[in-house]
Amino acid sequence: MTVLIQSATVLDTSSTHHKKVVDILIEKGKITTISNKIEPKKGWTVVSEKNLHVSQGWFDSSVSFGEPGYEEREDLENGLYTAAKSGFTSVAINPNTHPVIDSYADVAYVINKAQKSPVNAVVIGSLTKDGNGTDLAEMFDMHNAGAVAYYDYKKSINNPNVIKLALQYASNFGGIIMSFPNNEAIAGHGVMNEETTSTLLGLKGIPSLAEEIRLVRDLYLVEYTGGTMHIPTISTAKSVDLIRAAKSKGLNISCSVAVHNLVLTDEILKNFDSNYKVLPPLRTETDRLALIEGVKDGTIDMVTSDHNPLDIELKKLEFDRADFGTIGLESFFGALQTVFSTAKSIEILTSGKHLFKVEGNSIEEGEVADLSLFNPADSYVFGEENIFSKSHNSIFMGKKLKGKVYGTFSKNQLTIN
Repeated sequence: MTVLIQSATVLDTSSTHHKKVVDILIEKGKITTISNKIEPKKGWTVVSEKNLHVSQGWFDSSVSFGEPGYEEREDLENGLYTAAKSGFTSVAINPNTHPVIDSYADVAYVINKAQKSPVNAVVIGSLTKDGNGTDLAEMFDMHNAGAVAYYDYKKSINNPNVIKLALQYASNFGGIIMSFPNNEAIAGHGVMNEETTSTLLGLKGIPSLAEEIRLVRDLYLVEYTGGTMHIPTISTAKSVDLIRAAKSKGLNISCSVAVHNLVLTDEILKNFDSNYKVLPPLRTETDRLALIEGVKDGTIDMVTSDHNPLDIELKKLEFDRADFGTIGLESFFGALQTVFSTAKSIEILTSGKHLFKVEGNSIEEGEVADLSLFNPADSYVFGEENIFSKSHNSIFMGKKLKGKVYGTFSKNQLTIN
Protein backbone atom coordinates (compact mmCIF):
# COMPACT_ATOMS: atom_id res chain seq x y z
CA MET A 1 0.00 0.00 0.00
CA THR A 2 1.22 3.49 -0.94
CA VAL A 3 -0.43 6.40 0.87
CA LEU A 4 0.12 10.10 0.33
CA ILE A 5 -0.93 12.41 3.18
CA GLN A 6 -1.25 15.93 1.81
CA SER A 7 -0.79 19.31 3.51
CA ALA A 8 -0.56 17.96 7.04
CA THR A 9 0.69 19.95 10.01
CA VAL A 10 3.13 17.77 11.95
CA LEU A 11 2.85 17.83 15.74
CA ASP A 12 5.81 15.80 16.95
CA THR A 13 8.43 17.47 19.13
CA SER A 14 10.93 14.70 18.32
CA SER A 15 10.68 15.40 14.57
CA THR A 16 12.60 17.94 12.52
CA HIS A 17 9.27 18.65 10.81
CA HIS A 18 7.47 19.70 14.00
CA LYS A 19 4.84 22.39 13.30
CA LYS A 20 5.60 22.32 9.56
CA VAL A 21 2.97 21.73 6.87
CA VAL A 22 4.20 18.91 4.66
CA ASP A 23 3.24 16.03 2.40
CA ILE A 24 4.06 12.56 3.74
CA LEU A 25 4.57 9.55 1.48
CA ILE A 26 4.19 6.11 3.03
CA GLU A 27 5.26 2.97 1.16
CA LYS A 28 4.92 -0.54 2.57
CA GLY A 29 4.28 0.85 6.03
CA LYS A 30 7.32 3.17 6.16
CA ILE A 31 7.66 6.91 5.66
CA THR A 32 9.81 7.27 2.56
CA THR A 33 9.47 10.96 1.74
CA ILE A 34 8.50 14.11 3.62
CA SER A 35 8.40 17.21 1.45
CA ASN A 36 6.61 20.49 0.92
CA LYS A 37 4.90 19.06 -2.16
CA ILE A 38 4.65 15.51 -3.52
CA GLU A 39 2.74 14.91 -6.75
CA PRO A 40 0.39 11.91 -6.42
CA LYS A 41 0.71 9.02 -8.84
CA LYS A 42 -1.82 6.59 -10.20
CA GLY A 43 -2.70 3.85 -7.71
CA TRP A 44 -1.77 5.83 -4.62
CA THR A 45 -4.29 6.43 -1.86
CA VAL A 46 -4.45 10.15 -1.16
CA VAL A 47 -5.51 11.59 2.20
CA SER A 48 -6.49 15.25 2.07
CA GLU A 49 -8.65 16.73 4.82
CA LYS A 50 -9.56 20.15 6.19
CA ASN A 51 -6.97 21.49 8.67
CA LEU A 52 -5.27 18.08 8.70
CA HIS A 53 -2.79 17.45 11.52
CA VAL A 54 -0.68 14.36 12.18
CA SER A 55 1.12 13.15 15.27
CA GLN A 56 2.74 10.00 16.49
CA GLY A 57 0.12 7.31 17.11
CA TRP A 58 -1.95 7.74 20.25
CA PHE A 59 -1.90 5.26 23.15
CA ASP A 60 -4.61 4.46 25.72
CA SER A 61 -3.48 2.56 28.82
CA SER A 62 -6.91 1.26 29.90
CA VAL A 63 -9.54 -0.17 27.56
CA SER A 64 -11.96 -3.06 28.00
CA PHE A 65 -13.50 -5.02 25.15
CA GLY A 66 -15.30 -7.95 26.77
CA GLU A 67 -14.04 -10.80 24.58
CA PRO A 68 -13.96 -13.58 25.60
CA GLY A 69 -17.25 -13.95 27.42
CA TYR A 70 -18.87 -10.52 27.14
CA GLU A 71 -19.03 -10.14 23.38
CA GLU A 72 -22.52 -8.61 23.66
CA ARG A 73 -20.80 -5.58 25.23
CA GLU A 74 -17.89 -5.45 22.77
CA ASP A 75 -15.74 -7.90 20.83
CA LEU A 76 -12.06 -7.55 20.00
CA GLU A 77 -12.51 -6.89 16.30
CA ASN A 78 -14.97 -4.03 16.70
CA GLY A 79 -13.24 -2.73 19.82
CA LEU A 80 -9.93 -2.37 18.01
CA TYR A 81 -11.73 -0.89 14.99
CA THR A 82 -13.30 1.65 17.37
CA ALA A 83 -9.85 2.49 18.73
CA ALA A 84 -8.48 3.08 15.22
CA LYS A 85 -11.46 5.25 14.24
CA SER A 86 -10.91 7.22 17.45
CA GLY A 87 -7.26 7.96 16.59
CA PHE A 88 -5.48 5.28 18.61
CA THR A 89 -2.77 3.04 17.20
CA SER A 90 -2.03 1.21 20.48
CA VAL A 91 -4.23 0.26 23.42
CA ALA A 92 -3.67 -1.72 26.62
CA ILE A 93 -6.49 -4.23 27.08
CA ASN A 94 -7.80 -5.00 30.56
CA PRO A 95 -8.49 -8.58 31.72
CA ASN A 96 -12.10 -7.99 32.81
CA THR A 97 -13.38 -10.78 30.59
CA HIS A 98 -15.17 -14.06 31.34
CA PRO A 99 -13.07 -15.99 32.05
CA VAL A 100 -10.49 -13.40 33.02
CA ILE A 101 -7.19 -13.30 31.13
CA ASP A 102 -4.98 -15.20 33.58
CA SER A 103 -2.99 -17.74 31.56
CA TYR A 104 -0.53 -18.09 28.67
CA ALA A 105 -3.35 -19.31 26.40
CA ASP A 106 -5.62 -16.38 27.28
CA VAL A 107 -2.93 -13.81 26.49
CA ALA A 108 -1.97 -15.60 23.28
CA TYR A 109 -5.62 -15.67 22.21
CA VAL A 110 -6.00 -11.88 22.45
CA ILE A 111 -2.66 -11.18 20.75
CA ASN A 112 -3.36 -13.61 17.90
CA LYS A 113 -6.92 -12.32 17.45
CA ALA A 114 -5.56 -8.78 17.15
CA GLN A 115 -2.81 -9.58 14.62
CA LYS A 116 -4.73 -8.31 11.60
CA SER A 117 -6.07 -5.23 13.35
CA PRO A 118 -4.59 -1.79 12.55
CA VAL A 119 -4.14 -1.29 16.31
CA ASN A 120 -1.32 -2.66 18.43
CA ALA A 121 -2.95 -4.63 21.27
CA VAL A 122 -1.02 -4.61 24.53
CA VAL A 123 -2.36 -7.22 26.93
CA ILE A 124 -2.76 -6.74 30.68
CA GLY A 125 -3.03 -10.09 32.44
CA SER A 126 -4.97 -10.72 35.62
CA LEU A 127 -2.91 -10.27 38.78
CA THR A 128 -4.65 -13.14 40.58
CA LYS A 129 -6.20 -16.41 39.45
CA ASP A 130 -9.74 -15.85 38.21
CA GLY A 131 -9.38 -12.33 39.57
CA ASN A 132 -10.11 -13.72 43.01
CA GLY A 133 -7.72 -11.38 44.79
CA THR A 134 -6.16 -14.24 46.71
CA ASP A 135 -3.80 -16.39 44.66
CA LEU A 136 -1.26 -14.93 42.24
CA ALA A 137 -1.85 -15.85 38.60
CA GLU A 138 0.89 -17.37 36.43
CA MET A 139 2.46 -14.01 35.67
CA PHE A 140 5.68 -15.33 34.16
CA ASP A 141 3.77 -17.61 31.77
CA MET A 142 1.66 -14.63 30.70
CA HIS A 143 4.84 -12.57 30.32
CA ASN A 144 6.20 -15.23 27.94
CA ALA A 145 2.97 -14.99 25.94
CA GLY A 146 3.32 -11.20 25.64
CA ALA A 147 1.58 -9.66 28.68
CA VAL A 148 3.27 -6.51 29.99
CA ALA A 149 1.30 -5.76 33.17
CA TYR A 150 -0.91 -7.49 35.75
CA TYR A 151 -4.13 -6.10 37.19
CA ASP A 152 -7.41 -7.21 38.71
CA TYR A 153 -9.46 -4.57 36.90
CA LYS A 154 -11.25 -2.23 39.35
CA LYS A 155 -10.74 -4.73 42.16
CA SER A 156 -8.60 -3.77 45.13
CA ILE A 157 -6.39 -6.47 46.62
CA ASN A 158 -7.18 -6.60 50.32
CA ASN A 159 -4.25 -8.81 51.34
CA PRO A 160 -1.08 -6.66 51.31
CA ASN A 161 1.09 -9.77 51.14
CA VAL A 162 -0.33 -10.59 47.71
CA ILE A 163 0.82 -7.20 46.43
CA LYS A 164 4.20 -7.58 48.15
CA LEU A 165 4.83 -10.98 46.59
CA ALA A 166 3.65 -9.78 43.18
CA LEU A 167 6.02 -6.81 43.26
CA GLN A 168 8.95 -9.00 44.25
CA TYR A 169 8.19 -11.74 41.72
CA ALA A 170 7.51 -9.45 38.75
CA SER A 171 10.77 -7.57 39.30
CA ASN A 172 12.58 -10.68 37.99
CA PHE A 173 11.20 -10.19 34.47
CA GLY A 174 10.25 -6.51 34.31
CA GLY A 175 6.54 -6.97 34.87
CA ILE A 176 4.36 -4.03 35.93
CA ILE A 177 2.04 -4.54 38.88
CA MET A 178 -1.16 -2.49 38.79
CA SER A 179 -3.17 -1.92 41.96
CA PHE A 180 -6.55 -0.19 41.97
CA PRO A 181 -6.63 2.23 44.93
CA ASN A 182 -9.94 1.56 46.64
CA ASN A 183 -10.46 0.21 50.15
CA GLU A 184 -13.73 -1.64 49.68
CA ALA A 185 -14.46 -1.79 53.41
CA ILE A 186 -14.49 2.02 53.51
CA ALA A 187 -16.14 2.45 50.10
CA GLY A 188 -18.87 0.01 51.14
CA HIS A 189 -21.89 0.13 48.86
CA GLY A 190 -21.19 3.70 47.77
CA VAL A 191 -22.23 4.71 44.26
CA MET A 192 -20.82 8.25 43.97
CA ASN A 193 -18.43 10.66 45.67
CA GLU A 194 -19.20 11.21 49.35
CA GLU A 195 -19.72 14.95 49.63
CA THR A 196 -22.47 17.56 49.69
CA THR A 197 -24.02 16.34 46.43
CA SER A 198 -24.38 12.75 47.64
CA THR A 199 -26.12 14.00 50.80
CA LEU A 200 -28.51 16.16 48.77
CA LEU A 201 -29.32 13.27 46.43
CA GLY A 202 -29.64 10.71 49.20
CA LEU A 203 -27.11 8.38 47.55
CA LYS A 204 -24.45 6.38 49.37
CA GLY A 205 -21.03 7.95 48.98
CA ILE A 206 -17.51 6.67 48.37
CA PRO A 207 -15.17 8.74 50.56
CA SER A 208 -11.89 10.04 49.18
CA LEU A 209 -10.32 8.20 52.11
CA ALA A 210 -11.15 4.87 50.47
CA GLU A 211 -8.75 5.70 47.66
CA GLU A 212 -6.11 7.46 49.68
CA ILE A 213 -5.68 4.90 52.46
CA ARG A 214 -5.18 2.11 49.94
CA LEU A 215 -2.77 4.25 47.97
CA VAL A 216 -0.67 4.90 51.08
CA ARG A 217 -0.43 1.15 51.68
CA ASP A 218 0.60 0.37 48.11
CA LEU A 219 3.20 3.13 47.99
CA TYR A 220 4.76 1.74 51.16
CA LEU A 221 4.86 -1.74 49.61
CA VAL A 222 6.62 -0.34 46.53
CA GLU A 223 9.17 1.36 48.77
CA TYR A 224 9.68 -1.83 50.80
CA THR A 225 10.11 -4.17 47.81
CA GLY A 226 11.78 -1.85 45.31
CA GLY A 227 9.25 -3.11 42.75
CA THR A 228 7.49 -1.33 39.90
CA MET A 229 3.84 -0.31 40.15
CA HIS A 230 1.34 1.54 37.99
CA ILE A 231 -1.59 3.03 39.87
CA PRO A 232 -4.61 3.32 37.57
CA THR A 233 -7.14 6.14 37.65
CA ILE A 234 -6.54 8.22 40.76
CA SER A 235 -9.27 10.77 41.47
CA THR A 236 -8.53 12.94 44.51
CA ALA A 237 -6.35 15.94 45.32
CA LYS A 238 -4.74 14.06 48.21
CA SER A 239 -3.82 11.18 45.89
CA VAL A 240 -1.96 13.64 43.65
CA ASP A 241 -0.02 14.88 46.67
CA LEU A 242 0.81 11.32 47.76
CA ILE A 243 2.07 10.36 44.29
CA ARG A 244 4.09 13.56 44.03
CA ALA A 245 5.79 12.89 47.38
CA ALA A 246 6.47 9.24 46.47
CA LYS A 247 8.08 10.23 43.17
CA SER A 248 10.28 12.74 44.96
CA LYS A 249 11.59 9.79 47.00
CA GLY A 250 12.51 7.95 43.79
CA LEU A 251 9.92 5.17 43.95
CA ASN A 252 9.30 3.17 40.77
CA ILE A 253 5.71 4.26 40.30
CA SER A 254 3.53 5.72 37.59
CA CYS A 255 -0.15 6.58 37.60
CA SER A 256 -3.05 7.58 35.38
CA VAL A 257 -6.29 9.52 35.59
CA ALA A 258 -9.50 8.96 33.62
CA VAL A 259 -10.28 11.84 31.27
CA HIS A 260 -13.80 12.24 32.67
CA ASN A 261 -12.34 12.99 36.12
CA LEU A 262 -10.50 15.92 34.51
CA VAL A 263 -13.63 17.32 32.87
CA LEU A 264 -16.67 16.55 35.06
CA THR A 265 -17.55 16.75 38.77
CA ASP A 266 -20.08 15.05 41.02
CA GLU A 267 -22.50 17.96 40.64
CA ILE A 268 -23.52 16.61 37.23
CA LEU A 269 -25.17 13.61 38.92
CA LYS A 270 -28.16 15.69 40.01
CA ASN A 271 -30.28 14.21 37.22
CA PHE A 272 -29.44 10.62 38.31
CA ASP A 273 -28.15 9.69 34.83
CA SER A 274 -26.43 6.29 35.26
CA ASN A 275 -24.00 7.11 32.44
CA TYR A 276 -22.23 9.28 35.03
CA LYS A 277 -21.75 6.32 37.37
CA VAL A 278 -18.04 5.52 37.12
CA LEU A 279 -15.35 4.12 39.39
CA PRO A 280 -13.50 5.95 40.78
CA PRO A 281 -16.44 8.36 41.01
CA LEU A 282 -16.55 11.90 39.74
CA ARG A 283 -15.19 14.03 42.58
CA THR A 284 -15.30 17.73 43.52
CA GLU A 285 -14.05 20.79 41.64
CA THR A 286 -11.11 20.97 44.05
CA ASP A 287 -10.13 17.42 43.11
CA ARG A 288 -10.61 18.09 39.40
CA LEU A 289 -8.31 21.11 39.45
CA ALA A 290 -5.67 19.22 41.46
CA LEU A 291 -5.76 16.37 38.93
CA ILE A 292 -5.29 18.82 36.05
CA GLU A 293 -2.32 20.36 37.82
CA GLY A 294 -0.93 16.85 38.41
CA VAL A 295 -1.06 16.17 34.67
CA LYS A 296 0.58 19.49 33.88
CA ASP A 297 3.51 19.03 36.26
CA GLY A 298 4.10 15.38 35.36
CA THR A 299 2.97 13.86 38.66
CA ILE A 300 0.28 12.01 36.68
CA ASP A 301 1.98 10.11 33.86
CA MET A 302 -0.99 9.25 31.67
CA VAL A 303 -4.59 10.13 30.94
CA THR A 304 -6.85 7.28 29.89
CA SER A 305 -10.35 6.92 28.47
CA ASP A 306 -10.94 4.01 30.89
CA HIS A 307 -13.13 2.69 28.08
CA ASN A 308 -15.58 0.11 29.46
CA PRO A 309 -18.52 -0.83 27.20
CA LEU A 310 -21.64 -1.97 29.06
CA ASP A 311 -24.87 -3.02 27.38
CA ILE A 312 -28.20 -1.36 28.08
CA GLU A 313 -29.28 -4.04 30.57
CA LEU A 314 -26.40 -3.02 32.85
CA LYS A 315 -26.68 0.78 32.54
CA LYS A 316 -30.32 1.75 31.92
CA LEU A 317 -31.29 1.08 35.53
CA GLU A 318 -31.85 3.02 38.73
CA PHE A 319 -28.59 4.73 39.67
CA ASP A 320 -28.02 2.44 42.67
CA ARG A 321 -28.36 -0.70 40.55
CA ALA A 322 -26.48 0.33 37.40
CA ASP A 323 -22.93 -0.90 36.80
CA PHE A 324 -19.94 1.42 37.00
CA GLY A 325 -18.35 2.33 33.66
CA THR A 326 -18.38 4.41 30.50
CA ILE A 327 -17.12 4.11 26.95
CA GLY A 328 -14.51 6.74 26.18
CA LEU A 329 -12.34 6.05 23.13
CA GLU A 330 -14.54 8.00 20.73
CA SER A 331 -14.78 11.07 22.97
CA PHE A 332 -11.24 11.01 24.41
CA PHE A 333 -9.56 13.55 22.13
CA GLY A 334 -12.49 15.96 22.10
CA ALA A 335 -12.86 15.84 25.89
CA LEU A 336 -9.14 16.25 26.50
CA GLN A 337 -9.08 19.42 24.40
CA THR A 338 -11.75 21.04 26.57
CA VAL A 339 -9.15 21.06 29.37
CA PHE A 340 -5.74 21.31 27.66
CA SER A 341 -4.21 22.98 24.62
CA THR A 342 -3.75 20.95 21.46
CA ALA A 343 0.00 20.71 22.07
CA LYS A 344 -0.51 19.40 25.59
CA SER A 345 -3.28 17.05 24.47
CA ILE A 346 -1.00 15.45 21.87
CA GLU A 347 1.79 15.18 24.43
CA ILE A 348 -0.63 13.34 26.74
CA LEU A 349 -1.90 11.03 24.01
CA THR A 350 1.56 10.04 22.84
CA SER A 351 3.43 9.86 26.16
CA GLY A 352 3.62 6.98 28.57
CA LYS A 353 4.05 4.39 25.83
CA HIS A 354 7.42 3.30 27.16
CA LEU A 355 5.87 2.41 30.50
CA PHE A 356 3.85 -0.30 28.74
CA LYS A 357 6.72 -1.23 26.38
CA VAL A 358 5.07 0.35 23.34
CA GLU A 359 7.52 1.78 20.78
CA GLY A 360 7.17 5.36 19.63
CA ASN A 361 8.19 6.24 16.08
CA SER A 362 9.15 9.79 15.18
CA ILE A 363 7.66 11.33 12.05
CA GLU A 364 10.82 11.15 9.96
CA GLU A 365 11.86 9.55 6.67
CA GLY A 366 12.81 5.91 7.14
CA GLU A 367 10.64 5.44 10.24
CA VAL A 368 7.70 3.04 10.49
CA ALA A 369 4.50 5.01 9.95
CA ASP A 370 2.42 5.01 13.13
CA LEU A 371 0.23 8.09 12.84
CA SER A 372 -2.91 9.68 14.20
CA LEU A 373 -4.79 12.05 11.86
CA PHE A 374 -7.03 14.81 13.20
CA ASN A 375 -8.37 18.36 13.05
CA PRO A 376 -7.85 20.04 16.43
CA ALA A 377 -10.15 23.00 15.75
CA ASP A 378 -13.61 21.53 15.08
CA SER A 379 -16.14 21.75 17.93
CA TYR A 380 -19.21 19.53 18.05
CA VAL A 381 -21.79 18.01 20.39
CA PHE A 382 -21.05 14.34 21.07
CA GLY A 383 -23.97 12.12 20.06
CA GLU A 384 -24.98 8.62 18.98
CA GLU A 385 -23.56 9.27 15.50
CA ASN A 386 -20.07 9.60 17.01
CA ILE A 387 -20.11 6.16 18.64
CA PHE A 388 -18.49 3.13 16.98
CA SER A 389 -18.71 0.82 20.00
CA LYS A 390 -21.40 -1.84 20.31
CA SER A 391 -22.38 -0.32 23.66
CA HIS A 392 -23.46 3.31 23.95
CA ASN A 393 -22.89 4.08 27.64
CA SER A 394 -21.07 7.38 27.14
CA ILE A 395 -20.48 9.83 29.98
CA PHE A 396 -20.01 12.59 27.38
CA MET A 397 -23.32 12.15 25.57
CA GLY A 398 -24.67 15.58 24.67
CA LYS A 399 -21.49 17.38 25.77
CA LYS A 400 -19.68 19.94 23.60
CA LEU A 401 -16.23 18.63 22.66
CA LYS A 402 -13.39 20.05 20.59
CA GLY A 403 -11.40 18.24 17.91
CA LYS A 404 -12.31 15.90 15.08
CA VAL A 405 -10.45 12.63 14.53
CA TYR A 406 -9.91 11.65 10.90
CA GLY A 407 -8.36 8.23 11.61
CA THR A 408 -5.01 6.45 11.75
CA PHE A 409 -2.24 4.85 9.74
CA SER A 410 -0.69 1.93 11.58
CA LYS A 411 0.58 -1.57 10.80
CA ASN A 412 0.46 -0.62 7.10
CA GLN A 413 -3.29 -0.02 7.31
CA LEU A 414 -5.18 3.21 6.73
CA THR A 415 -8.37 3.79 8.75
CA ILE A 416 -10.34 6.89 7.80
CA ASN A 417 -13.70 8.07 9.14
